[in-house]
This record gives sequence, structure tokens and C-alpha cells, in this order.
Amino acid sequence: MLRHLIMMAVTALIMSGSPILLFGSSAPSVGSMAPDFTLPSQESTSVSLKDYRGKWVVLYFYPKDFTSGCTIEAHNFQRDQAQYAQKNAVVLGVSVDSADSHKKFCAKEGLNFKLLADTDHKVSSDYGSLTNLLLVKFASRHTFIIDPQGKIARAYTSVDPNKHSQEVLTALDELQKQPASSGK
Repeated sequence: MLRHLIMMAVTALIMSGSPILLFGSSAPSVGSMAPDFTLPSQESTSVSLKDYRGKWVVLYFYPKDFTSGCTIEAHNFQRDQAQYAQKNAVVLGVSVDSADSHKKFCAKEGLNFKLLADTDHKVSSDYGSLTNLLLVKFASRHTFIIDPQGKIARAYTSVDPNKHSQEVLTALDELQKQPASSGK
């Protein structure tokens, strides 16, 4: 119950634009190498960014399992998995929730792509996606498209979860038409 009240307060403060909202470090810039990481997935296996060299990676950060916006965003990424596969792209979701929370979220919502547990907040911070609000830390809703060579090709720091998957698919189309970013 207390956790629910805290999350409601966090949401209210975010919506109000309160000055006590503090963001972590800055996001990596487009064209720079994506910070490498290894995190546990909902399957209790370690996932490293380097494992996906040669593929496009859609690395999306989201605040919390089981919340409405995060559920919508995850469902849309799930719905579009075949289109990502056609584009040689993999979707990886990251939040500060535990691998066990991710496992329950995936089971309840029918998600089959990897959700990664950033419980020490390092990866969210490295990507400029960690938000501190009073004593609560969570990942901001940010997305990074990482090209097959491991460079940041596109960054989104303002995301509408209802439209975002389609927005990312459109960006992948554009990026893959550019010879220098195609990885070929």
C-alpha cells in the first residue's frame, strides 16, 4: 500500500513539473558508441549489448512494470516483433525493477522479448535515463536505436507509449536506407 502511495505521489509530481525531480547524467549523443552493459533478463540469463553486434538494437527504458503507460508501450513492441525481426532488430526493455518483477510482467502481459533488470541503476544512469524523485529512483521513458556497429543512431527522450513502436519502426526504415548506417 505504501509503495502504491509513493508511486501515485511520484506520478503527480512528474505531471506537475515539480523542481524536486532530478535527472541523472546526460544521454549519449547520436554517433557515439553506446555504453556497453550486461544485465539479467526476466529469464535469469545475462544479456550484454555486445551480444547483438551486427543487429539493430532498440533499447528502451521505462519506469515501472505493471503501470498503464509501460504496459501499453510493451504491448506495442510485442505486437510489432515480426516487423523488428524483418529489420534485423531486437527490442530490449530496461527498468530498475527486478528480474522477478519482469518475469511476472512478461507472463501476465504475454511478452516474449527481453526485459532487463537494472537494479543498481548503472545502465539507466549511463544512458541519461535515471530519474531521482525524493527517495525513489526509476528509469525515464527514453529509447535509443543502436546501429549494428554499436553506435547510437537515434535517441528519443520524449516518448508517447501509444505511438512509439511505430515511430521506431519508421526511424529504422529511414536509418537502414542510409548507406553509412546500414551495417552492410
